[in-house]
Amino acid sequence: MSRTVVSLVPSHPFHGLVQIAGVQDLQEAAMLAEAGADAIGFPLRLPVNAEDCTEAEAAHMALAIAPQATPVCICYLDRAEEIRQFCAALNMRHVQLHGDIDTEELKRLKKAAPELFVIKSLVIRCDTDNTAELEGLMHRMSEYVDAFITDTHNPATGADGATGMVHDWSISRRLVERSSRPVILAGGLTPDNVAEAIHIVRPAGVDAHTGLEDADGRKDRNLSLRFIRNAKQALANFSAITP
Repeated sequence: MSRTVVSLVPSHPFHGLVQIAGVQDLQEAAMLAEAGADAIGFPLRLPVNAEDCTEAEAAHMALAIAPQATPVCICYLDRAEEIRQFCAALNMRHVQLHGDIDTEELKRLKKAAPELFVIKSLVIRCDTDNTAELEGLMHRMSEYVDAFITDTHNPATGADGATGMVHDWSISRRLVERSSRPVILAGGLTPDNVAEAIHIVRPAGVDAHTGLEDADGRKDRNLSLRFIRNAKQALANFSAITP
């Protein structure tokens, strides 16, 4: 059955995105693309968690899954030229930045690689209230990114994503309301809670990682299908009632 893939084009708004991050091989990536994921994230060069695949494998998968699904480089790099070169080597034109990158580097990246679709993380802490800090970051960086993604910090491990932890969704809702860019919701999402999360937060899209994995750390097909179906339905309902 044919379907419409949500397009991520620099400086253009979007709605209804379902992204799934973390794949080990092409078989897994192809399964997610067939299941209806709009984007597949490849976490690489991570400071905390282990990568699911090598950079060479990610580059190969990026070519294989496009245009059925959009490959997204997820990394913690914080220098514009390094990010540009890394994405080019990976055959990817979409990047999700979780590192502590400053606004000037984002400005340089936008100038050096205007074809890149840049997503910047807004990491919500559970051990303290950093909402005001995130609002300030969002205000400073909006001109140089195409979207934001909210995620959860794990104070025990220091990880800023792929934690399996849900944060306070009212904070994400507040960020959505104040953002001039689309906001994607991530952090502990599963097939069972994604519809409620979308109803509360009203994001432009959602992202899941550990909540769809089996005991071997691979994406479970049934969980992935349920997540995509539930997310798409909830996002469509939200879109239908939004002016």
